[in-house]
Amino acid sequence: MTLLIGALSIGLILSLLALGVFLSFRVFAFPDITADGSITLGAAVAATLLVRGVDPVLATAAAFVAGMLAGAATGTLHTRFKINGLLSGILVMTALYSVNLHVMGKSNVPLLSSTTLVTRAERAVVSLMGGATSFNLLGWEVAARDAGALAASFAAIVMVAAILYAFLRTNLGTAMRATGDNDQMVRALGVSDKTMITMGLSLSNGLVALSGALLAQYQGFADVQMGIGMVVWGLASVIIGEALVGVRQLGPVITGTIMGSVLFRLLVAIALRWGLNPNDLKLITALFVFLALIVPRFIGRGFTGKSGRKKSQAAHA
Repeated sequence: MTLLIGALSIGLILSLLALGVFLSFRVFAFPDITADGSITLGAAVAATLLVRGVDPVLATAAAFVAGMLAGAATGTLHTRFKINGLLSGILVMTALYSVNLHVMGKSNVPLLSSTTLVTRAERAVVSLMGGATSFNLLGWEVAARDAGALAASFAAIVMVAAILYAFLRTNLGTAMRATGDNDQMVRALGVSDKTMITMGLSLSNGLVALSGALLAQYQGFADVQMGIGMVVWGLASVIIGEALVGVRQLGPVITGTIMGSVLFRLLVAIALRWGLNPNDLKLITALFVFLALIVPRFIGRGFTGKSGRKKSQAAHA
């Protein structure tokens, strides 16, 4: 049960990363790999403030703002200086490694003695249970910390997803989505596509950094290496989410992205439980995304080929 609750909690936290990747890769069709650096930036900013006694809510909000600044830097390099989108992300991601080290002052910042959102959630659960630090659920012993972290993660994700959905349906959000679909049309309507891209990448990396801040508080530490391969993780979650919902409407896609992140984390937890070498996790994730990207093409070609043969046979008949 502890493994299941932990997987659900991390899956929910990383769904913020998936939503950020969804914005950049799907809404704007922008190959932004800044996320590998901005998720660590969010963790670094939050952890550094927490160990200095800053309120966890303010520390988490500061991490979100820091991520937005990182995304804005990528967008500015691309739109103002005409640097290739992928290269812009690489430049900012590389720079963020040094920035994160300067923010933390060392490669790892523990939060074991700091007050975090998770410890607050744990105290709330303990208070509700009359001082008990664990309870029985369907015959399984569940710690108050695990239950509190899961409940807090779920509440946070629901709130963020609702705000994101509402924002993307506003005039500004619609203009951002239209920029990803057809930037020439947006420019013809008098809207600056450069501004829309920069704002979109800012929002995307803000969500990614928010995920990093929550992940650091859940794990109890921030590490300078924790962002490696996170873009692929987010993309895998988006792909799974799209397969689950099977539609392109905004609400179901956001819900599917969250579900994809949770399901992917559960699959990883099961694989590790069954003996998967943790050193192979990133390799397996990359292979999964590779297959998820190419298999639909072969399936589509197969259907196209069959349809073409049928039309040819009908014409000859």
